[in-house]
Amino acid sequence: MPSEVALLESRTLRTDHLGRVDVLEKVKALQLLPDGLHVTTEGVAQYFVVHKEAVHSLVRRHREELTSNGMITLGGDELRIDDVVKMTTSSEAPNDTPESYPQGRSHLRVFTRRAVLNIAMLLRDSEVARCVRTYLLDTEELHRAAVASDPRYDGLDRRVTNLEGSMAQIGPALQELGPVLRRMSVRLESMDHRMAAMDHRLETMDHRMDTMDRRLEAMDHRGESMDRRLESVDRRLDTTNRVVGAMSVRLTDLSEDVADIRRRLPHPPHPGRKRRR
Repeated sequence: MPSEVALLESRTLRTDHLGRVDVLEKVKALQLLPDGLHVTTEGVAQYFVVHKEAVHSLVRRHREELTSNGMITLGGDELRIDDVVKMTTSSEAPNDTPESYPQGRSHLRVFTRRAVLNIAMLLRDSEVARCVRTYLLDTEELHRAAVASDPRYDGLDRRVTNLEGSMAQIGPALQELGPVLRRMSVRLESMDHRMAAMDHRLETMDHRMDTMDRRLEAMDHRGESMDRRLESVDRRLDTTNRVVGAMSVRLTDLSEDVADIRRRLPHPPHPGRKRRR
């Protein structure tokens, strides 16, 4: 069983006992604010029978721990006069008349039951706080004894100890696994970069292939156009050849006609023969 000194010194032990807020009411009546949830600094000082400055000093030394367990400091826009009326009229001004109006303040610090129990495990110079710690430790010891005597929990401590030992062995294994996971992460990241670069190259190749396809299509269109033009030239040459052939035939016929006409015409007399006569 942890000692009272260990409870004062160890935040971990205090955290383990913060769920036992019922102990506060069993030791002494706790005067809550009208909201039924919070206690002011004055209320905490009255509960532990200490001066208010002792509470302030404890808050300065353990502000983060107390804040995490429900201590709230209201100020500025968070502190409205309506909140002061609701939370402090019946507890901080019992002697005022019902018509009295609370005075404004720059801030208001309030504590939950959990925060008050936290203070009980931190406050050294308070008999009430000492009683709360003793009650906590005694009830814990009674609970441990009840568990130890209950056959349903036989061997539970041993199993918990074995489980803790296994967890202690898992810890170094996980620490050794950490660098391996980091290296795998680096390699995977490198592969991702390489895959991204490959995707970029493939995308560039796709664009180039598309460009080549468009050029080949243009060449196909030009080839088809040249084929059509060659066919037209062939048709024109055939026509020219036929015309030339027909003209050759006509010229041949004309030559024959001219030769025939020459044969039919009478020959003119020779000039030399006429002089001899």
